[in-house]
Amino acid sequence: MFAAPLRSLMLILLLCGSGAAHAVDFVSVAEDSAILYDAPSLKAKKLFVVNRYMPFEQVVSLDNWVKVRDRSGGLYWVEKRVLGSKRYVFALLPLLDVRATPDFAAARAFQVRQQVALERLEATGTGWVKVRHQDGETGYVRSTEVWGE
Repeated sequence: MFAAPLRSLMLILLLCGSGAAHAVDFVSVAEDSAILYDAPSLKAKKLFVVNRYMPFEQVVSLDNWVKVRDRSGGLYWVEKRVLGSKRYVFALLPLLDVRATPDFAAARAFQVRQQVALERLEATGTGWVKVRHQDGETGYVRSTEVWGE
Protein backbone atom coordinates (compact mmCIF):
# COMPACT_ATOMS: atom_id res chain seq x y z
CA MET A 1 0.00 0.00 0.00
CA PHE A 2 2.84 2.45 0.84
CA ALA A 3 5.43 0.98 -1.55
CA ALA A 4 4.57 3.07 -4.64
CA PRO A 5 4.41 6.45 -2.83
CA LEU A 6 7.59 5.62 -0.91
CA ARG A 7 9.43 4.75 -4.13
CA SER A 8 8.24 8.00 -5.72
CA LEU A 9 9.40 10.01 -2.72
CA MET A 10 12.81 8.27 -2.77
CA LEU A 11 13.19 9.02 -6.49
CA ILE A 12 12.31 12.70 -5.98
CA LEU A 13 14.82 13.00 -3.12
CA LEU A 14 17.49 11.29 -5.20
CA LEU A 15 16.92 13.59 -8.17
CA CYS A 16 16.89 16.73 -6.00
CA GLY A 17 20.10 15.75 -4.25
CA SER A 18 22.00 14.95 -7.44
CA GLY A 19 22.33 18.63 -8.33
CA ALA A 20 24.13 19.32 -5.06
CA ALA A 21 27.12 17.19 -6.00
CA HIS A 22 29.92 19.05 -7.74
CA ALA A 23 33.49 18.50 -8.73
CA VAL A 24 36.16 19.83 -6.41
CA ASP A 25 38.66 22.15 -8.07
CA PHE A 26 42.27 21.95 -6.95
CA VAL A 27 45.07 24.42 -7.63
CA SER A 28 48.81 24.25 -6.93
CA VAL A 29 51.46 26.84 -6.17
CA ALA A 30 53.53 27.56 -9.29
CA GLU A 31 56.01 30.07 -7.81
CA ASP A 32 58.94 29.18 -5.52
CA SER A 33 56.71 30.12 -2.58
CA ALA A 34 53.36 31.71 -1.82
CA ILE A 35 52.08 33.74 1.11
CA LEU A 36 48.75 32.74 2.63
CA TYR A 37 46.66 35.64 3.97
CA ASP A 38 43.59 35.92 6.20
CA ALA A 39 41.80 38.20 3.69
CA PRO A 40 42.07 39.01 -0.04
CA SER A 41 44.44 41.96 0.31
CA LEU A 42 48.19 42.52 0.44
CA LYS A 43 47.47 44.58 3.57
CA ALA A 44 45.81 41.59 5.29
CA LYS A 45 47.57 39.52 7.94
CA LYS A 46 50.20 37.15 6.52
CA LEU A 47 49.61 33.71 8.01
CA PHE A 48 51.99 31.24 6.34
CA VAL A 49 54.48 30.80 3.53
CA VAL A 50 54.16 27.60 1.49
CA ASN A 51 56.45 26.03 -1.08
CA ARG A 52 56.08 25.37 -4.78
CA TYR A 53 53.66 22.58 -5.79
CA MET A 54 51.54 22.83 -2.62
CA PRO A 55 48.03 21.70 -3.62
CA PHE A 56 44.90 23.43 -2.34
CA GLU A 57 41.19 23.04 -2.86
CA GLN A 58 39.87 26.16 -4.57
CA VAL A 59 36.86 27.53 -2.67
CA VAL A 60 36.31 31.00 -4.17
CA SER A 61 38.01 32.85 -7.01
CA LEU A 62 38.00 36.65 -7.27
CA ASP A 63 39.82 38.88 -9.77
CA ASN A 64 43.30 38.63 -8.22
CA TRP A 65 42.70 36.33 -5.26
CA VAL A 66 41.70 32.74 -4.57
CA LYS A 67 40.30 31.43 -1.30
CA VAL A 68 41.79 27.98 -0.72
CA ARG A 69 41.43 25.10 1.71
CA ASP A 70 44.39 23.01 2.81
CA ARG A 71 44.44 19.34 3.78
CA SER A 72 43.59 20.12 7.41
CA GLY A 73 40.57 22.20 6.42
CA GLY A 74 42.16 25.61 7.05
CA LEU A 75 40.94 28.45 4.83
CA TYR A 76 43.31 31.07 3.42
CA TRP A 77 43.60 33.65 0.67
CA VAL A 78 46.39 33.51 -1.90
CA GLU A 79 47.24 35.72 -4.85
CA LYS A 80 45.95 34.15 -8.06
CA ARG A 81 49.20 35.00 -9.88
CA VAL A 82 51.22 32.47 -7.80
CA LEU A 83 48.97 29.56 -8.80
CA GLY A 84 49.56 27.47 -11.92
CA SER A 85 47.58 25.27 -14.25
CA LYS A 86 49.63 22.14 -13.48
CA ARG A 87 48.09 20.07 -10.71
CA TYR A 88 50.12 18.41 -8.00
CA VAL A 89 49.25 15.96 -5.25
CA PHE A 90 51.04 15.29 -1.96
CA ALA A 91 51.64 11.83 -0.54
CA LEU A 92 49.67 11.30 2.68
CA LEU A 93 51.30 8.07 3.86
CA PRO A 94 54.71 8.00 5.58
CA LEU A 95 55.98 5.92 2.63
CA LEU A 96 53.84 5.72 -0.51
CA ASP A 97 54.23 2.98 -3.12
CA VAL A 98 53.73 4.26 -6.65
CA ARG A 99 52.63 1.34 -8.85
CA ALA A 100 53.57 0.63 -12.48
CA THR A 101 49.88 0.12 -13.37
CA PRO A 102 46.65 1.01 -11.56
CA ASP A 103 46.45 -2.23 -9.60
CA PHE A 104 47.40 -3.23 -6.04
CA ALA A 105 49.16 -6.31 -7.45
CA ALA A 106 51.25 -4.25 -9.89
CA ALA A 107 54.99 -3.90 -9.42
CA ARG A 108 56.19 -0.93 -7.41
CA ALA A 109 57.60 1.67 -9.81
CA PHE A 110 59.05 3.82 -7.00
CA GLN A 111 58.34 5.12 -3.49
CA VAL A 112 57.98 8.62 -2.09
CA ARG A 113 57.88 9.94 1.44
CA GLN A 114 54.99 11.82 3.01
CA GLN A 115 54.29 15.28 1.57
CA VAL A 116 56.45 14.73 -1.52
CA ALA A 117 54.82 16.48 -4.47
CA LEU A 118 53.86 14.44 -7.52
CA GLU A 119 52.52 15.98 -10.70
CA ARG A 120 48.96 14.78 -11.32
CA LEU A 121 48.74 13.59 -14.91
CA GLU A 122 45.26 12.07 -15.01
CA ALA A 123 42.57 10.34 -12.99
CA THR A 124 41.66 6.88 -14.24
CA GLY A 125 38.09 6.97 -12.96
CA THR A 126 38.78 3.78 -11.00
CA GLY A 127 40.22 5.34 -7.84
CA TRP A 128 43.76 5.54 -9.21
CA VAL A 129 45.69 8.63 -10.30
CA LYS A 130 48.56 8.68 -12.79
CA VAL A 131 51.42 10.79 -11.39
CA ARG A 132 54.93 11.89 -12.33
CA HIS A 133 57.83 12.40 -9.93
CA GLN A 134 60.14 15.39 -10.47
CA ASP A 135 62.84 13.02 -11.77
CA GLY A 136 60.50 11.91 -14.59
CA GLU A 137 59.32 8.54 -13.27
CA THR A 138 55.60 7.89 -13.70
CA GLY A 139 53.18 5.53 -12.04
CA TYR A 140 49.85 5.21 -10.27
CA VAL A 141 48.65 5.92 -6.73
CA ARG A 142 45.28 5.48 -5.05
CA SER A 143 43.40 8.77 -4.88
CA THR A 144 42.83 8.15 -1.15
CA GLU A 145 46.61 8.09 -0.55
CA VAL A 146 47.24 11.63 -1.83
CA TRP A 147 45.94 15.14 -1.13
CA GLY A 148 45.01 17.29 -4.09
CA GLU A 149 42.96 14.82 -6.04
